[in-house]
Amino acid sequence: MFKTRILTETAIFIAIGVIGSTFLAISFGPYRALFIQHLLNVIIAVFYGTQRAVTVSFTVALLRNLLGIGTLFAFPGGMIGACFAGLCYRMKPSIYAAALGEVIGTGLIAAIVSRQISQLLTGELLPLFFFVPGFLISSATGALIAILLYVKKGALLQRVFKRAPTAHINARNE
Repeated sequence: MFKTRILTETAIFIAIGVIGSTFLAISFGPYRALFIQHLLNVIIAVFYGTQRAVTVSFTVALLRNLLGIGTLFAFPGGMIGACFAGLCYRMKPSIYAAALGEVIGTGLIAAIVSRQISQLLTGELLPLFFFVPGFLISSATGALIAILLYVKKGALLQRVFKRAPTAHINARNE
């Protein structure tokens, strides 16, 4: 029963990410920045941990690419941010820490990694911070919405997910 619930919840997050990408995206240069993915990264990192956040992010990026509605930049843009959101939340269990990790991971680090991917794909070397403005806007928007959602509806989220935000951290430490 518990594994079925985890699988179902993960599938719902993936569906939200893929469906949301069709109409909730910011176009900037050669990629589409998906702020709904960053919102999901923060919420999943807080309630489920780093591994689930990265898994959902990877699957959403893969499905978006297979459906022709994403780019290769979705992989570093989502996965690095999800990883940093989870790691920052683990160091300091706070929605603000997770949001900051998402912004740093996606807005700075993933943007620089995407520059390297772009060079591999096109052979053209873009300026170092070419992707930073778009990635930063997208990740900051998603992180801010996640904070607002958590602050306004945190109790509701706990009932829906049937767990406290730090449940995954406490379970691993015992």
